[in-house]
Amino acid sequence: MSDIKPETAERLGRLVEEFVGNGADYYRKTFAYMMEAPGYRFTLNLAAAILGPLWFGARGLWSWFLSFMVLETFAYIQIGKGLFGDLGREARQRAEKIGETLDLRREQIAVAEQTGASSLDSLKRAAESLETALAQAQDAAVQADATGLGFIIVGLLLLVAFKFIQAALANWTLEGQFARWRSDRSAASGWSPQRLLIAVFLFGSVVSLSVIKFAQPDAFAVLKSFPTDRTWRLTVGDGVQAVFDWTKTTGRGFFDSLTFGMRTLLDCIEVILVQTPWPVVGLVIVLLAYLTAGARVAIFTGAALAYLGLLDFWEKAMTTIALLGAAALISITLGIPLGIYCARRPKAFAIVRPILDFMQSMPSFVYLIPVVAFIGSGKPAGVVATMIFGSPPVIRFTVLGLQQVPETVREAALAFGATPRYLLWRVDLPLAAKTIMAGVNQTILLSLAMVVVASLIGAKGLGEDVLEALQYAAAGQGILAGLAILFCALILDRIVAGKR
Repeated sequence: MSDIKPETAERLGRLVEEFVGNGADYYRKTFAYMMEAPGYRFTLNLAAAILGPLWFGARGLWSWFLSFMVLETFAYIQIGKGLFGDLGREARQRAEKIGETLDLRREQIAVAEQTGASSLDSLKRAAESLETALAQAQDAAVQADATGLGFIIVGLLLLVAFKFIQAALANWTLEGQFARWRSDRSAASGWSPQRLLIAVFLFGSVVSLSVIKFAQPDAFAVLKSFPTDRTWRLTVGDGVQAVFDWTKTTGRGFFDSLTFGMRTLLDCIEVILVQTPWPVVGLVIVLLAYLTAGARVAIFTGAALAYLGLLDFWEKAMTTIALLGAAALISITLGIPLGIYCARRPKAFAIVRPILDFMQSMPSFVYLIPVVAFIGSGKPAGVVATMIFGSPPVIRFTVLGLQQVPETVREAALAFGATPRYLLWRVDLPLAAKTIMAGVNQTILLSLAMVVVASLIGAKGLGEDVLEALQYAAAGQGILAGLAILFCALILDRIVAGKR
């Protein structure tokens, strides 16, 4: 701090004192030394070495507390196993099983000797082998019990190493927290007894339970498996099934209408893509690629379509694109207006966002269960499952794009008398168009990723070929069908993305 003016250094010292609370003199000198050069500078904090994770917890550095708690717990487990661990437990259990089998063989030998059975010699040889294995298992148990000192030494060495690392990092992490605190006073500061008590409870619980579990696995049965009752799951499952049945019965008209609408839309798209002469469809797709993305993408599109046709994937590829097109069309038609609504109403987005998180986090196979329960199998069910999986990106990207529109631009438009409708169509959407189109692109590609999954519930197309290849281990046919799906994805991606 030689280049810092005295009044500035004094003010910085007061800030350090206000931030650290206990040990202000030590931290003023330490922080001054660390601020002389950027980056990490080696120092040792004795309090952090002694208290370990508790020091980080009391200082509010919870991420470091968690990391060092895990490391020290591993070291304490080794020490606990060495002090009072049942190290020969597995070998003794194996010896007990061998002993039970040996007793059974001896009983069989006694019966065979009385009856003069021809299997007497083989039974004796098996008994001799078991006696040898029993002796080896007992010796292994004794040797394992004798390794306790090694575990203690390893645990102590690890603990010392972890303590040294904590001492070396403590001041550096606290100085970084101090820098954050100077710009944001809500950051944790000082030495908090409340935080210390929480850290002691967490650290003590984790270490004690872990050491007991690994050192004496049979001491507490509750530590081996979660206390539960299988009937609870069965009861809850029956309740969920009852809700499904009630919903299906009550909403039969809605689900029938939904299925009819999906099937009608699919039939219309399939008429265009499947029943139209293939040269017309191919020419239109190549021309569309040329107009949106240029000559290179058009050439690639023509080559990909030739691959689909020459290897007899044309009709299934068009069926796949029809299913994808129906799902993507509905997702985009509903997703963009919903995204616009959520972007202008944060409270509504706060409700919609957890639903989107659920839709994106749920494994795709799980979607099939309620879809089949309410709609049945077939192409409409495939469209609905694809919609659920592919809808979130277009909604999220629409919200993101509109939120990134500069407020200065919107204020300027309003100052010149722009109406809300004009502001949306002439200012917000044009500026957010690239982000929204990225969401549309992601929706289309994620929908295509559901092709194989949707084939499990009767949706036809290229996914059916991949599924059959998996069932019959036809690697070659599966790879060809997978490449066909890849080419469909690339064609759609390039056309939607346009010229970059």
